[in-house]
Amino acid sequence: MNFKKDPKKGTWLVQFYYTDWQGVKKKKFKRGFRTKAEADRWAREFLQKQQNDLDMRFDQFIELYYADMENRLRESTMRTKKYIIDLKILPYFGQKSINDIKASDIRTWQNVLLKKGYSATYLKTVNNQLAAIFNYASRYYDLKNNPCKKAGSIGKGKADEMVFWTKEEYLQFIEGVKDKPMSYMAFQILYWTGMRIGDDHVIIRLKLDKPSKYAGLS
Repeated sequence: MNFKKDPKKGTWLVQFYYTDWQGVKKKKFKRGFRTKAEADRWAREFLQKQQNDLDMRFDQFIELYYADMENRLRESTMRTKKYIIDLKILPYFGQKSINDIKASDIRTWQNVLLKKGYSATYLKTVNNQLAAIFNYASRYYDLKNNPCKKAGSIGKGKADEMVFWTKEEYLQFIEGVKDKPMSYMAFQILYWTGMRIGDDHVIIRLKLDKPSKYAGLS
């Protein structure tokens, strides 16, 4: 590797040769690093990706995973995948090396999710995304030990049967909260739009001054 400092800007550049996935030798050049150490770290991480070295961090591997999956999945599917991984998985595993993640780490992460009170189907969906990443690493990058297989799964593939209010039951209930404008409006929105309390995107907290006599209907 060759490092140089720009005397005017005070930043560093790095240049080096590498062999791409087709066996072609190429030259890589990048400038704008604040320190030589930062330039060296970027170059080594770049080479790890090119060499499929699973000592790379989890967040680096996710970049490779996304780049491949974006060519194979529908845009809407990819958007959902990224949302779950970026929000629920990367914050926990991002800085860990792929090779260093163990079944015990997966179990600890699962327990964190279980304490959040998510629905069983959502837990299954999130867990499946992590499992898909490690299956991908095993199949295409020769990861020897898949910690997700050892850790097992959480959640359910199918939701339990839901119990609904009939329209008549709901109309009886809403009469009981007409004197509480905030609660009345919140329940009207929930019932007539089908919005659910506890949705991952929207959480509505309802607080009644006094328990309604219809509270047990749900």
